[in-house]
Amino acid sequence: MPPMAASARAFVLRHAHLRPVPGLEEVRLHLADQVMPLMHAVQVETGDPDAALPYWAFAWAGGLAIGRYLREHPEMVAGRRVFDLASGSGLCAIASMRAGAAQATGADIDAFAVAAIELNARANGRRVTAVCRDVLDEEPPDADIILAGDCWYEAGLAARVLPWLQRARDRGIDILVGDPGRRYLPSAELVELATYDVRTTTELEDLALKQGRVYRVRPAAVRT
Repeated sequence: MPPMAASARAFVLRHAHLRPVPGLEEVRLHLADQVMPLMHAVQVETGDPDAALPYWAFAWAGGLAIGRYLREHPEMVAGRRVFDLASGSGLCAIASMRAGAAQATGADIDAFAVAAIELNARANGRRVTAVCRDVLDEEPPDADIILAGDCWYEAGLAARVLPWLQRARDRGIDILVGDPGRRYLPSAELVELATYDVRTTTELEDLALKQGRVYRVRPAAVRT
């Protein structure tokens, strides 16, 4: 294991604890109790005062909704190749493997997230490939379905995610989006499939109990 990967793995094990996910108790993740102490620890570990928020250490509403949806609709992923965008903890990828996916890849730009994905997959007895790079600069992946949970909290990211997902849709890739209705969610470009009451594991959400929704990307307009 490369030194950086080993260091990231040790950091996740030191600052997050394995526990069942609220509402998806069959899944266990390494989760943190509080954001700010962990945020400070990340800044110290990386020497970067502007280090990214540790999204990997919490179960967010959109990912919880996708997990619940896949539990109810395993046919969406059964026997298929799954790509989990901005995977964070790997929750959606792990849920897809539990639902019978043939293979799952979790992608994130945070090295700690990649370590968390690998640890969480192993804790659940599942194999998930974790990649650490910004896939939004690439063409859509060779996959059957993309899961995009909690990608709409920031204007810049949202502006990149939607065109990328639309290109994937135009290539025949199925897409599931999960989100509690954040500010930058492109609702006009989505079709709602399901709504769930979900309990997040972070105080960063404005309510502990939120409604997580699952969407598909609206088909391209037919030009006549």
